[in-house]
Amino acid sequence: MRQQPVLLVIAHGSRDPRHAGAVHALVRRVRSMRPGLRVETGFLDFNIPSVQGVLESLAAEGVREVVALPLLLTRAFHAKADIPAVLRDAPPRLRIRQAEVLGPSPLLLSALERRLYEAGLTPADKSSTGVVLASAGSTDPEAIAVIADIAREWWHTGWCAVRPAFASASLPRTEDAVRELRELGCSTVAVAPYVLAPGFLPDRIARGAARADVLAEVLGPSPEVARLLLERYDTARTRMPAAVSA
Repeated sequence: MRQQPVLLVIAHGSRDPRHAGAVHALVRRVRSMRPGLRVETGFLDFNIPSVQGVLESLAAEGVREVVALPLLLTRAFHAKADIPAVLRDAPPRLRIRQAEVLGPSPLLLSALERRLYEAGLTPADKSSTGVVLASAGSTDPEAIAVIADIAREWWHTGWCAVRPAFASASLPRTEDAVRELRELGCSTVAVAPYVLAPGFLPDRIARGAARADVLAEVLGPSPEVARLLLERYDTARTRMPAAVSA
């Protein structure tokens, strides 16, 4: 029987230990949701194991098929360049399929709302609450456009207003979006970090949320994110090339 491909979750990595902690917590949740699926974690930078190291270990064990899943919310430089470059250097015996990035997805909107409700809001607050959708930021126009589209889509679910903001590379900053929502007349202003793990840029988002009423936690190991990882894995797995007998 053909074995199911190994799921390799590829995270960016950070000097901040909270980043790796959140990634590992998310991977543990994924494993708990699908017992029997082998899930490994590799980092592009700062943390170990490296993506290359994991791929070499898998090949040495005799693994043949891998789904490489970028732990990214937008399709920017890391998904377009860094990760494909690392995968091209993988041991040739591995058949690797790169899955799509996580966003956009309705599951991520559900995770964002979960975090806002955990921070103290209720569904009854939606019509009077303005939300800042605060992402890390990017120089990639496609990624910036996706964040703006998500903000518009989320606003149509009943929030008073939703404004995108960025911690780096792009404008507006979180504090500017908070001020805009105040001027717009929203009774409550909440900041929803559209990031997966704590670190330098999420901390900048938190500082920019100082004048907001509510600051949600990062998405982290929320069940919706874990479910989305499995959906992306399943989609990529169906496109795996047929196994070739040795």
